[in-house]
Amino acid sequence: MATTSSTSYFERIQDFVAENKKAVVLGTAAAALAVGGVIYYASTSRGPSGDLEKGKARDKKKSSKKRKTVNDADGPLLEEIKPKVADDEGALSVEEIARMSVEERTKLAGTLKTQGNTLYQDRKFQQAVNLYTRAIQVATKSEPVYYSNRAACYMNMTPPKYELAVQDCDEALRADANYVKALNRRANALEALSRNEEALRDFTAATILDKFQNESAAQAVERVLKKIATEKAAVILRTREPRLPSFTFVSAYFAAFRVRPLPALPENPSTGDNTLILALQALEAADYAHAVSLVNEAMEQGISWEIGKAEALNLRGTFKFLMGDVSGAKDDLYESVKIFPSFTQSWVKIASVHMERGEGTRAFECFEEAIKHNPQDPDIYYHRGQVLFITNEFKEAADNYTKSSELDDTFVFSHIQLAVAQYKMGELARSMATFRRTMTNFPQRSEPQNYYGELLLDQQRFMDAVDKFDRAVELERAKPPPMNVLPLVNKGLAIYQWKQDIGAAERCCDEALRIDPECEPAVATLAQLSLQQSKIDRAVEMFTRQAELARSELELVNALTYQYASTAQLEFTRNYPEMAEQLAQIARSMTM
Repeated sequence: MATTSSTSYFERIQDFVAENKKAVVLGTAAAALAVGGVIYYASTSRGPSGDLEKGKARDKKKSSKKRKTVNDADGPLLEEIKPKVADDEGALSVEEIARMSVEERTKLAGTLKTQGNTLYQDRKFQQAVNLYTRAIQVATKSEPVYYSNRAACYMNMTPPKYELAVQDCDEALRADANYVKALNRRANALEALSRNEEALRDFTAATILDKFQNESAAQAVERVLKKIATEKAAVILRTREPRLPSFTFVSAYFAAFRVRPLPALPENPSTGDNTLILALQALEAADYAHAVSLVNEAMEQGISWEIGKAEALNLRGTFKFLMGDVSGAKDDLYESVKIFPSFTQSWVKIASVHMERGEGTRAFECFEEAIKHNPQDPDIYYHRGQVLFITNEFKEAADNYTKSSELDDTFVFSHIQLAVAQYKMGELARSMATFRRTMTNFPQRSEPQNYYGELLLDQQRFMDAVDKFDRAVELERAKPPPMNVLPLVNKGLAIYQWKQDIGAAERCCDEALRIDPECEPAVATLAQLSLQQSKIDRAVEMFTRQAELARSELELVNALTYQYASTAQLEFTRNYPEMAEQLAQIARSMTM
């Protein structure tokens, strides 16, 4: 397992969002990061539950008295019980309608609509459609309620006529763009037609126009977002080309393993043997792109000695794992230990693969197998500690970090992770002491400064945290490039939490991205900061970029959920420009 750098950072992003839910609502007006993705905050009070309406009376406050309705399972509810349908008067011709006064036409249209409501209540949907159609023909102007009520009939027919329902809702909304019931009805029809992005647009608009009081619409937003994100993620994962994650991510992964000497070449090395050594040298130089191409080339050329084959399979499997090909990584790494059973690093990496697949028991079996072959390998205990740490077994994790350091006390991450585990156990004094000792023993390493800053940030000791992040940045700049930019991103987050200085926080993240354009934490932070400022365009851009950088399915689904939630809200502000400033005011008031 790699260090918890990326994991802990994204945990802090989630904590930041959880603690500032109202603030993060800003750009998306109601979207916030949660374990399952984006949820919409809506009160438990429901809006009007009715379906068919009384025309002009639809905007008035409804009686709280419970009314008889069409069964919920069959679709939208009926708001009113009307008298029995009078004898059918027969359809009027265009000429007959033209001879009627405006008052007569308005009265007749209302009567036809009322009779249609009664037929709808009796589940006679086609007959109700006929009466609503006649009401539309007789009316002197486009009445949105007539179209919306006819759409309700189409929705409830067997089989439903969703396309016709969409067309009628289009007409209703052309007459009244703020007609929430028509928006909800069209959204349901669009969802039934698998036109999910359009459905999300309408559910989002309905939620905002209803001032987040309609729980069913809010739940619909969450439901449709989940569909969109899951379906899009499946397509992306199936079709995208494998690619390495950011330099920051890959460096953190390889830094979690102690450096090993290059394997000795056989007496008469083959071309593939020499190419493998070049691949391992590229890895040492952090030239990961060349390391990938060279190890693949070495495998194609053929490697002549067994240990070399095991090394090549280990390296190729590692890069497959980093690029998201978990099955391919598993095959290569198992083949590596089949050739060289005592290759403990391959066993440790197989454990990582099993953890990625949610197979914790198998992961621990791999650690035991590695210990069986070489109980003195300190990497085994460090990485087993990492697995225990992410499963919240902090005492056991600390014991493994300690064992790793006893076998080799020159590996900085064992000391750092021990301090973090102690902190998680509530042993604050011991944790701080371990960090101070580690910073003294590794004065030129940025990682102790950065991680210590994270713990200070967790304690809201903002000034001290920023000081440590600055020191980490200083140490990174003194190293040969490229630098680890995570301290810069941490500094930005700390400044925002401390002073609410969004500009300074953005400048930190922008600088990080100039150095490492694929730094996922910087992109994620900029996306959230953009929401804070109602800069939805940029938030969409950042969430789109975050989706491009996502390595796992979970990361991708989360990024896509945010991307499409933000896109729907952006479309709302374009479709309802008069609401944009009002929405921003609501957002600003939520942050106070």
